[in-house]
Amino acid sequence: MSEQATGRRGRASARAPAEDAGEGRSVGKRPAVKAAFDKKIVALVYDFDGTLSPRPMQEYAFLPKIGAEAKEFWAESNRIAKEHGADILITYMHLLYKKAKEKGIRIDRDDLVAQGKAVEYFAGVEEWFDAIGEYVKIRAESHGVILRHYLVSSGLTEIVEGTSIYDRFHNVFASEYWFEAYDMPYPKRVITDTGKTQYLFRINKGIEDLRVNINDHMDEGARPIPFSNMIYFGDGDTDVPSMAVMRKNGGHAVAVYPPGKAKTKCVDLFKAGRCDFFAPADYRRGSDLFKRTCLLIDRILADIRVQEEVWRLGRGLK
Repeated sequence: MSEQATGRRGRASARAPAEDAGEGRSVGKRPAVKAAFDKKIVALVYDFDGTLSPRPMQEYAFLPKIGAEAKEFWAESNRIAKEHGADILITYMHLLYKKAKEKGIRIDRDDLVAQGKAVEYFAGVEEWFDAIGEYVKIRAESHGVILRHYLVSSGLTEIVEGTSIYDRFHNVFASEYWFEAYDMPYPKRVITDTGKTQYLFRINKGIEDLRVNINDHMDEGARPIPFSNMIYFGDGDTDVPSMAVMRKNGGHAVAVYPPGKAKTKCVDLFKAGRCDFFAPADYRRGSDLFKRTCLLIDRILADIRVQEEVWRLGRGLK
C-alpha cells in the first residue's frame, strides 16, 4: 500500500518539509529512532525546461510581453555573460528586467505568477503524477510507501507557482527574485547546474528548509530518503552534475528528449553511464518513458521490501 504526497508545499525558501503521516520529524534535525522501518519515501526529482516543458518557461509569456525574440535574447544573454565573465543565470535574470524597464513595462511578482498559466508541457505531464501514484499504490508490497515529486530548476520560482502542476510537487527549488530590494528586482536565489546537486542532498537528508545548513555530517542510516529511492529526470548538459551525483550515490536517472527530434545528447549520457534509461519526453501512460520509469520504481520498491525484511530480522536478534 502506498501514500502519495501531493499539493503540500510552499515557497522553497521558507517552508518546512511537509508533514507526511507517520514521519514526525522536525526541520534540520536527524530523524529519531523509530520502532518501524521508515526508509519508504520514493522521490522523483525533475528538471523543468526541456524536461517537463518543451521550451524555457520564460519564452511562453515573459519574452513576448517585452517584445524579445527568444533566440536573440538567449544569444545576447550568453554574449554578455561571456564578455563580463558573469554567471549566465544571473545575467539572464538581470537582462529580462532590464529589457522590460527599457520598454516601460513593469513586471512584478504577481505578474510572473500569472505568466505560469501560459507554460506548455510535453504530452501527458499533467496526468503523469496520478498515473505514477496509482502504479506505486498497486505495486508496493510494503505498507506505508510514500511517493513524492520534487522540482529542481534554474527557471523562475514565480512562474512555476502559476503553472497547473505546481501543487503536484512536494517542494520546488528554483531561481527567485528579490522584489523588495530595488526598483529593478534583484536575483534572490540562483540555481546553477552544479548548484542543483545541493538540493538533491537536501532531499536526501530531509533538510528542505533553505535556512538550515546541510553541510553537517549525517550518517547514511539517518537520512530519510536514500539516494537509492530517488530518480532524477533531465534533458541534457545542464543535468549532468545532478545525474552524476545521483548515480554515484546509488540513485537513478532518466534522460529525455523531445519526441521526434534528435536523441544524440541522451545517447551520449547513456553511453557515459550518466543515466539508467533515456526516452522521448512523452509522459502518457504506456509510453517508453512511463514503462522505463516503472521498471526503476519496481527496483526501488523491491529494494525497500528487502531492506525492511532485513530490518525485521535484525530486530528479532536483539
